[in-house]
Amino acid sequence: MKSFSNISSLIILFLLISSQLPETTAAPAKVQSQTCFSRSSRCFLKKLHCPAQCPSTKPSDPKAKACYFDCNSPTCEAVCRNRIPNCNGNGAACYDPRFIGADGIVFYFHGKSNEHFSLVSDLNLHINAKFIGLRPAGRTRDYTWIQALGILFGSQSFSLEATRAATWEDEVDYLKFSYNGKEIVVPEGHLSTWQSPESDLTIERIAVKNSVLVTLPEIAEISVNVVPVTKEDDRIHNYQIPSNDCFAHLEVQFRFYGLSAKVEGVLGRTYQPDFVNPAKPGVAMPVVGGEDKYRTSTLLSADCRSCMFSPAGVLDQTESLLMDFSTLDCTSGASSGRGIVCRR
Repeated sequence: MKSFSNISSLIILFLLISSQLPETTAAPAKVQSQTCFSRSSRCFLKKLHCPAQCPSTKPSDPKAKACYFDCNSPTCEAVCRNRIPNCNGNGAACYDPRFIGADGIVFYFHGKSNEHFSLVSDLNLHINAKFIGLRPAGRTRDYTWIQALGILFGSQSFSLEATRAATWEDEVDYLKFSYNGKEIVVPEGHLSTWQSPESDLTIERIAVKNSVLVTLPEIAEISVNVVPVTKEDDRIHNYQIPSNDCFAHLEVQFRFYGLSAKVEGVLGRTYQPDFVNPAKPGVAMPVVGGEDKYRTSTLLSADCRSCMFSPAGVLDQTESLLMDFSTLDCTSGASSGRGIVCRR
């Protein structure tokens, strides 16, 4: 009994000492870094380190901000940003559909249901959108949403679309992909990745389902979500959504790295250095036209009246290039992610 009492006393003493020790914290995540080797970059040979607030380029938490290395940054710093589309950020195309140009001005482009329109058309890049929608009785125009994107770059083509759904189910993935006309599969799961044989296109899931980041190295990044038209949206806007279709559509945010001064398209034209946005200030829903200029025959055609795409994908080196930093968060803290706007 004496031995048992001694053991009990030792256990109590150990617990008392343990309670007085300072709490240990988990080892901080390893901070990633990268050196810029592009000679055309203003940050040539500079080493960029991730901020402490976002030490990883691919965080395990889908909702966490990621570190982003931009060798064309005006400050030569890595920055924190959200990986999912920011519908209030520059380069966004969301809702029915609402765009935010490179100038930060909000405008609407309605187009027409079941037709295709060029969002961006440049010498080495062309992006079309397919619109879906409906026209309730008594309305003079279609309500529309972006259902698919078609991308031409060099001699390659890529498309992604939101598949049709009668009702939305969170456990279902509604994304469909094709590369050079053949359907491809990106396994479900956060950070699951598919890369083209030429390594000129990467698709990465930034959530388990229905969210991806599409990367064209040194050309563009496209953040995409698939979402339905909700009952609340329908109530507020009186869309009169039928019971057999929730109009699953895309929320998109674009980031471009080397657009020419002659870039065209519904969104692309806002990246022209001398562009003056025709959207009327102070109007609740400033609608910008251009259907006839930007209509294409198919999702993967560059045959609109204002299309600039050259299949050779060669930029005229005499053209000035525009660098888009407008969606970056250049603060060291955890801000909203809307970032800076580099004035031209």
